[in-house]
Amino acid sequence: MTLTQEDIEFIKANMADWLIEQSLGKPTAVYEIELRERMVRVEEELKHQRELMREGFVRMDKRFEQADQRHQELRQDVLARFDQVDKRFDQVAKRIEQIDKRFDQVDKRFEQIDKRIEQIDKRIDQIDSRFERVDARFDETLRRHDRHFLWLIGFISTVGALIVATVKLW
Repeated sequence: MTLTQEDIEFIKANMADWLIEQSLGKPTAVYEIELRERMVRVEEELKHQRELMREGFVRMDKRFEQADQRHQELRQDVLARFDQVDKRFDQVAKRIEQIDKRFDQVDKRFEQIDKRIEQIDKRIDQIDSRFERVDARFDETLRRHDRHFLWLIGFISTVGALIVATVKLW
């Protein structure tokens, strides 16, 4: 169902009367006073709310200042700790440098030990060659003794055979 232009004009003309009738039989002046009182109460309440909001904003500003101060304290504390950590890292770096120097010294000692070991190896090679020469001499001496022993046995056998032959002939 659509409203026509006549219906709209009729509603506009009678709307005020209908609203007055719906105000439970109160005259328009009483209704207006009641509305004004309500508006005054609403305005007072708004004023009170505004004051509460201002108070809240002031408190929030104080809290933000406290938070900023705490943030600055924390920041300074963190920076101090970082400085301590930096000092510790510097100490560790110095210790590492000392350790590197000690390792260099150990490396030099190992090089010296390697040189000594090479010298000892040369000496051992020299001793080995001497032992080989002594072994060769012992081998030569053993061969000589073996020849002398064979000559001795041959001489004794020959002398024994001559003695036996001389005794038989006599």
